Amino acid sequence: MELKGKKIAILAEKLYEDLELWYPLLRFKEAGADVKVVAPKVGTYASKHGYPVQADLAADNAKASDFDAIIIPGGYAPDHMRRSQPMVQLVRQANQQGKILAAICHGGWMLASGEAVRDRKVTCFFAIRDDLQNAGGKYVDAEVVRDKNIITSRTPGDLPVFCREIIAALKG
Repeated sequence: MELKGKKIAILAEKLYEDLELWYPLLRFKEAGADVKVVAPKVGTYASKHGYPVQADLAADNAKASDFDAIIIPGGYAPDHMRRSQPMVQLVRQANQQGKILAAICHGGWMLASGEAVRDRKVTCFFAIRDDLQNAGGKYVDAEVVRDKNIITSRTPGDLPVFCREIIAALKG
């Protein structure tokens, strides 16, 4: 129960990458964390492959101060997430409060929209590298990159090291 007492939000929107949402959700629950799925509205969201996830909390009812970490999965979901001001504001506030912000694959789009990458080392799926660099990030091609409170990874294959780095950050 290495994460007992920790509160984690995992962001969701339609067309999320299945593994990038479910692997951390189950891994962190297994470690004892209180994990909530946060989306634009409470409801069911389908993954790229049609697998559903139920949102526990609407973004406009979520406060960054209520969480120790916010996880942003990839797929096409981040492109939809960033159209929701409450979702972007949650990410922005979490960064301002120094909360752990972890994004994998296309999740970096939300870090860019939440103004959390400027002057930070980050990684991502190669197709959005230019977007993160244009937002002021310093791209590094690595399985996982941690710069202060920002943790990033590239693809589902990086999930084991991504989750280990998040756990290490949460344990202090």
